[in-house]
Amino acid sequence: MSLKITHPLVSVDWLKDNVDAKNLIVLDCTIPKVTSDAVISESKTQIKGAVFFDIQHSFSDKNAIFPNTVLAPKAFEVKAQELGINKDSILICYDDLGTYSSPRVWWMFQLMGFKNVAVLNGGLPEWKAKNYLVEQPEVQQPKKGNFKVVYQPEKLKETTDVLYSIENKNVLIVDARSKGRFYGTALEPRKDVKSGHIPNSVSLPFEEIQQNGKMKSNVELIKIFSNFRNNKELIFTCGSGITAAILALGATIAKVENVAVYDGSWTAWGSTNNLPIAL
Repeated sequence: MSLKITHPLVSVDWLKDNVDAKNLIVLDCTIPKVTSDAVISESKTQIKGAVFFDIQHSFSDKNAIFPNTVLAPKAFEVKAQELGINKDSILICYDDLGTYSSPRVWWMFQLMGFKNVAVLNGGLPEWKAKNYLVEQPEVQQPKKGNFKVVYQPEKLKETTDVLYSIENKNVLIVDARSKGRFYGTALEPRKDVKSGHIPNSVSLPFEEIQQNGKMKSNVELIKIFSNFRNNKELIFTCGSGITAAILALGATIAKVENVAVYDGSWTAWGSTNNLPIAL
C-alpha cells in the first residue's frame, strides 16, 4: 500500500522508519540564508537517497525580475517529472538549516495541487542529532516521472493583489521578516530595496513559530494563529517568498484555511516605485 501524508509535518523518526518506502522521495531543498554570510560546505552530506530540489535555479523563473519567483505550472510540472516525481509519490522536504527553505517547496507543491508532501521537522540537523544515516551527494538521473499539476492560483498573490488587499478588512497581510526589517530599523539585505512594511500588515517573524530549528507544537501554533482567525484570508509575505512559506506551514498545521503567499514579497514591494510603505 502506498504511503499517504496526513499531516504537513513529519518527524525524523517517521522518516527513518519509512525512508525505503517504494513511493517515497526525499527532497533536499537547501538554500543559503540571504541574511547570512555562510556558504554551503563542499563536504556536504545528505539524507540517504535524497534528491536535490534546486529552488534558486531549476525551480525559479530565470526570466523574472525578482528572486525565487515560482515557475509557471507547466514548467514546474516538467521540472518535477525530471526529478522522477510521480502522481503517487510521497515527498518529504528538508533542508540543512533546520526548517528554513523546505516549507517553500512544500508550499510550491500545494500551489501545484499536490497534497502528498510534508516537511521534515528540524531537517538535517535533527536527522544528524539522532545519528541517522547520511551519505555524500551523488549526481542522479532518475527515470522521468508522471507528475501532473492541478494549479491552485488562490494560493499565490502578486503585488496588485496585495495592493488591493490593504484596505480589505477580510484580509490580513502577515510579514515573516524580523521586527527590525518590518519597522525599518534594520537595513534590508538586498540593495535598492526600501525599508519598512506594507501598510496595515502585521509582524510575525518566522522564528516566533519555531524553536531550535523545529516548528512549535500544534497547541502552540494554534494559540499563535488564533489571533488571526477573524480574518477570512491571510496573505503571508517576507523578503523573497521563502520564510513566508514557514508561516503558511504553521497556519496549515494550526488548521487555518484560506492562506496565500505573496511571491515577490518585500523585495518586489520595496523596490517598486509609487507603492505605499509604512514604518
